Amino acid sequence: MAREQTSVLREGVVAGCLGAAVVAVWFLVFDLARGKPLLTPALLGAAVFYGVNNPTGLEIAVGPILGYTVLHGLAFIAFGIVAASLIDASEREPALVIAVVILFACFEMFFLAVEGALGKSIVGALVWWAVLVGNFLAAVAMLWYFLLRHRTLPRLLVGAWWGVLREGTIAGLIGAAVVAIWFLVIDTIHGEPFRTPTLLGTGLLKLLAGPQAVITYTVLHGLAFVLFGIVASALVAGAERAPMFLFAMVILFTAFEVFFFGAVIIGAKWVLDELAGWTIFVGNVLASAAMLSYFLRKHRSLARRLTEAFAEDD
Repeated sequence: MAREQTSVLREGVVAGCLGAAVVAVWFLVFDLARGKPLLTPALLGAAVFYGVNNPTGLEIAVGPILGYTVLHGLAFIAFGIVAASLIDASEREPALVIAVVILFACFEMFFLAVEGALGKSIVGALVWWAVLVGNFLAAVAMLWYFLLRHRTLPRLLVGAWWGVLREGTIAGLIGAAVVAIWFLVIDTIHGEPFRTPTLLGTGLLKLLAGPQAVITYTVLHGLAFVLFGIVASALVAGAERAPMFLFAMVILFTAFEVFFFGAVIIGAKWVLDELAGWTIFVGNVLASAAMLSYFLRKHRSLARRLTEAFAEDD
C-alpha cells in the first residue's frame, strides 16, 4: 500500500511539473513572438503578489516572475496528484474516469474564473485565447503521461483507439459543418455572407479581413471541434462497457457550452455586441444534437439499452 501511494504521489508530481513546464514554454515562445519576453509571468506575478490590475508601465522584474513560477508549479503539482489518484483508482473501478473528466473540465473553468478576476486590463495584456491554449496543451501533456503510465486503462475503457479517433474526427467535422452552415444562413439572411467567420478571424486571430481570415478561422474552428469529438467518442466507447460514462458525456457537452460562453464573456465580450447571443447558443445546440445523433447511429446497441432503461424506470 505504501509503495502504491508513493507511486501515485510520484506520478502526480511528474505530471504536474510536466503541465507547468508546457505552459511556461508555451508562454515563453508566445511572448518572444510578440517581442516581449517573460511578459506573461511578470504580469501574473505582479497581479498576484502586488495586486497590480493595470499593466501600463509595468517593468519585468525577476521577483514576481520567480514567485509566480513557483506558485504556478505548486498549483499544477497539487492538480497532478489529485488526477493521479483518480486515474489509479480508475484501474480498479473504471466508472471513476468520470471524475477525471470532471476534474479536467473544472481545471479549464477555474483558469477562466481566475482570469476574469484579474481585471480587463490584465486580461487584454495576457491575450485570453493564449491562456486557454496553454492550459489545453498542459492538460493534453498530462493526460498523455498518465496514459503512458497506465497503458491498460485506455484499452479497458474504449477498446481500439483507431475506431475512436475515426468516429471522433467525423463527429467533430459534422459539428463544425453544422455551425458553419448555420451562421452562413444567418449571415446570408442579413445580406452579409461570411460575416461571422470574417468577424471572428479578424477580431480573435488578428488577421486582415478577406478570404484568409475566413479560411484560417474555419480551419481552426474545425480542429477544435475534431478534438472535442475525439473526447466525446472515447466517452461513448466507454459507455458501451459502463453506461455510467453517459453521465460524463452530459458533463462534457454541458462544459462545452459553459466553456465557450465563459471564454466569450471574459475574453471577447465584443462578440456578443456583434452577434446575437441566441444565434451562438442555437448553433452550438444544433452541433451537439448532430454529433450525438451520429454517435447513437454508430452505437445502436447503446441507444437501445438507454431506451430500455428509461422504459424500465417508467
